[in-house]
Amino acid sequence: MNSNIITLALSKGRIFEETLPLLAAAGIEVAEDPEKTRKLILPTNRPDVRVVLVRASDVPTYVQHGGADIGVAGKDILIEHAASNGDNDGLFQPLDLNIAKCRMSVAVRADFDYEAAVKQGARIRVATKYTAIAREHFANKGVHVDLIKLYGSMELAPLTGLADAIVDLVSTGNTLKANHLVEVEQIMNISSRLVVNQASLKLKRDTIRALIQAFESAIPA
Repeated sequence: MNSNIITLALSKGRIFEETLPLLAAAGIEVAEDPEKTRKLILPTNRPDVRVVLVRASDVPTYVQHGGADIGVAGKDILIEHAASNGDNDGLFQPLDLNIAKCRMSVAVRADFDYEAAVKQGARIRVATKYTAIAREHFANKGVHVDLIKLYGSMELAPLTGLADAIVDLVSTGNTLKANHLVEVEQIMNISSRLVVNQASLKLKRDTIRALIQAFESAIPA
């Protein structure tokens, strides 16, 4: 990792867009639009700060192992990362940025009797990308689950009979409604966190502390 440059790991889309005002508060402007370039490393107006574009699920890995000094990742991603890696050692999480807000929920077909299906000791099939979150949620309810890991088009699983329920992120709920699914249980609220590499925090303390303070002052209500 370059000792003089701060590398910020971001994913394209909503997190990138909602991080821009926080960066602006720190006097940082990204020089290129990620949707209009094939570049994966984007310069900023500051020679000591650059942005690397990675998959959302890879942000904690880049920061934890030193591919980036800081990053922005959803609470859901951080929980799953810790579960698959045993911990989040090396990842300092100083701020909930209160951006990219949504919720993790259980959804089923509109004609599926969820309450009857999840009685104590029952067993159901659940499709999700978030296996750690789903496993813990249903274990706390005393419900046995057969987890089916999917990476996209979660709504298809109940419609095709692949699963009884899905555990997925919900924002407006419009996608569920369009596919005749209903949200039956909310597991947790999700927002994005600032994550910092522990070694970078020591080696680049002044610059990173200044960024954290600028971000904190600009966090949306």
